[in-house]
Amino acid sequence: MAMRVDQLSSCIFKPGKSTPHVSAVRTVRRSGVYAVAGGIRELLQSGTVRAVPAKDAASTLNEEGFLLLDIRPVWEREKARVPGSLHVPMFVEDTDVGPITLLKKWVHFGYIGLWTGQKLTTINDQFLSQVESLVPSKDSKLLLACGEGLRSMMAIKRLHEGGYKNLGWLAGGFNRSKDNDFPTVEGTTKLRYATIGGASYYFLQVLLLLQAVDK
Repeated sequence: MAMRVDQLSSCIFKPGKSTPHVSAVRTVRRSGVYAVAGGIRELLQSGTVRAVPAKDAASTLNEEGFLLLDIRPVWEREKARVPGSLHVPMFVEDTDVGPITLLKKWVHFGYIGLWTGQKLTTINDQFLSQVESLVPSKDSKLLLACGEGLRSMMAIKRLHEGGYKNLGWLAGGFNRSKDNDFPTVEGTTKLRYATIGGASYYFLQVLLLLQAVDK
């Protein structure tokens, strides 16, 4: 077969193998992360924040008392989610109707949204207070997760500065997870495909169908 599903995942998610549209969305997502990456790297290297591979996530939650905090936007979580996980989005849809924002939405749709299905977002200014409402104790163990692990880095920085000290980071995000990493998943797709939308979603469905036929 010309391309397997795992190759599609590599094409979409791995640096150097993305389509121009996906490269654009990765650049947009990472632009805010670059500013905090150095600080997060120090937290990880010092052990202040723990990096947890997807294969170890279930044991970290079940045996060590961590709570899974899903910080993805609503439309990604609706596609696939871990039952019992908490949800506070780090980014929310930009609903401003000003001319500058409308122009941004038009450009975003043409270069990113049409291919990925992602909406134009803005940082959730209420993120910290919303987490505090769900998890009042700053001693609670929280494992933060998003699609690629980039947005959760920003969320970790925000929570660490807000007084939360027992933080974990799902390394690589849900995109790195395998079928059995989480015993139960709710939704219409697999966790590692939840960031895929728009035209790329239909491309994925065709490849999944071809793979099933090939088997």
